[in-house]
Amino acid sequence: MTGELSPIDRAKFVAAKRACDYVESGMRIGLGTGSTAAWMVRCLGEMVRQDNLKITGVPTSTRTAELAQQVGITVTSLDEAKWLDLTIDGADEFDNDLNLIKGGGGALLQEKIVATASDQMVVIADVGKHVEHLGAFPLPIEVIPFGWQTTKALVEETLIGLDVLGRATSLRLNGDAPFVTDEGNFILDLHLNRIGNARQLSMIINQIPGVVENGLFIDICDAVIVGHGDGKVEVHDINAGTVEEERIDIAENANLFSDL
Repeated sequence: MTGELSPIDRAKFVAAKRACDYVESGMRIGLGTGSTAAWMVRCLGEMVRQDNLKITGVPTSTRTAELAQQVGITVTSLDEAKWLDLTIDGADEFDNDLNLIKGGGGALLQEKIVATASDQMVVIADVGKHVEHLGAFPLPIEVIPFGWQTTKALVEETLIGLDVLGRATSLRLNGDAPFVTDEGNFILDLHLNRIGNARQLSMIINQIPGVVENGLFIDICDAVIVGHGDGKVEVHDINAGTVEEERIDIAENANLFSDL
């Protein structure tokens, strides 16, 4: 199976596999959403089945919950778990300070709640997600459906006074209809190109009536694991101030995703 993987999928897989080293039996784990997080969930499922790993997962979306249950991970709600030992999730962008843009999959609200309810957040990503300045990836903001066009206009007006290069906004669609989040809200994507002050932008955007949350994760992530197509991983640890390189033997896991 792994021989057929594209370089980008190999990169996602090795990052996910390395992130599982942070997991210990008895932990309550936040399970992220997205293509890279899906590899992590499958890796954890293999550890549950083969290594008798005992964990409880708190998914950040219905699709992650379904996948976790399929691979044998015990799933619960955040209300039931109350607090988590670790969250592992992907990111659409991360900078040198390990600030993130998330929400490309539309689960940013639950992802941020789960991540901030964890002792530690580890992000898994391919090397293309590492940027000097956040903003090339559109910044998602979750808004309530009522009056969303007014909210959109207020956001566009607010962006005029902020340190960004672009101000275009768009409603995320699912076919011809608005994309609807698990919480029943809409997503506005802000095409900013470059964000000069992510902390300021996050605080100001969240003050606009109708905005529920934005996809900027500031001072939340503890480590980013970057995967490469050749099996190399880089572990960026913000607390230790280190970047370490390792290598994951893909061949050892050749049958891990034989059902994909």
